[in-house]
Amino acid sequence: MAGGSRRRVWGAALGGLMVVLAVLTGCAGPFQYYEGTGLHDVAAAEVAGGWENVEGTRVVLREDGTALLEKLDGQGFDFEDGWRLSGTGTWQLSDDDGGQAVRLALTSRTRVERRSPATATDTSTPEPPSTYVWSFYVDRDQHDELKLFFFYGDPDIGNTYVMTRETGS
Repeated sequence: MAGGSRRRVWGAALGGLMVVLAVLTGCAGPFQYYEGTGLHDVAAAEVAGGWENVEGTRVVLREDGTALLEKLDGQGFDFEDGWRLSGTGTWQLSDDDGGQAVRLALTSRTRVERRSPATATDTSTPEPPSTYVWSFYVDRDQHDELKLFFFYGDPDIGNTYVMTRETGS
């Protein structure tokens, strides 16, 4: 009887450990462990210029470190709030072990828009921030063209918000 009791205790302990591990790994989406693109050869002058995405977002990164933003959505879970910010700010190119990133800071908000009418009528939606900071990973596509991206929404899904060189830039 003592052997069966011991097995039940060990079984319960092992089962509990499995549940804890499942919860911990289940909440760890792709970007939570993302270490970067590994790209280290991009110069700030190459990043400067106009960027856009398919949703009508436009970002201009000027060589003097200032920026113009139009309709830029929040990253991470902030994307789900549905706001789109426009204004001016600053940017800088950084480089660490995982690769290069563009840190874009909105310092003066000039306009707020909503991504969809349903979000605009939702009174539970938090007030959009007056300042905000994005971190865009720097990468190259299959044609060796630069692209900037960040993750948005539920981290378990791994959605990317991609900015490409503005047409004509």
